[in-house]
Amino acid sequence: MQPTYDQHIEDLLISHKVQPTAMRVRVLDFLLKQQAAASLTHIENSFTHSDRVTIYRTLKTFEKNGLIHAVQDGTATKYAVCQNNCSVQSHNDTHLHFYCNRCKETVCLPAVAIPGMQFPEQYIVVELNLIARGICGKCATAS
Repeated sequence: MQPTYDQHIEDLLISHKVQPTAMRVRVLDFLLKQQAAASLTHIENSFTHSDRVTIYRTLKTFEKNGLIHAVQDGTATKYAVCQNNCSVQSHNDTHLHFYCNRCKETVCLPAVAIPGMQFPEQYIVVELNLIARGICGKCATAS
């Protein structure tokens, strides 16, 4: 018998050492269905009877456990589901993000090659944020 979609989400949470709760299942389900990264406000507005603080804490738990990554696109912090290579021990979200100046969506572009960067020995990189800005394919064809 095939597991249900909700069971799949619960299994995904458990595999990342996150205790499934009704809100965590709802938030992860929402993020899995998005084509673009979503802000806290976008998530909150998509749910009825939701608590902003609970959603925020859920997002932070997901981020800490390698389920999602935060994207700083210059407008708001947005969240996107990680690729399969992220885990509690190793969070690998260094890839290009694209911000569309028209529709204001931010999407992950993990297939776009990022050139290697060599930093001087005395520099310790803690975070790297790669954002390209322009017009997305959807908006370009709508013109």
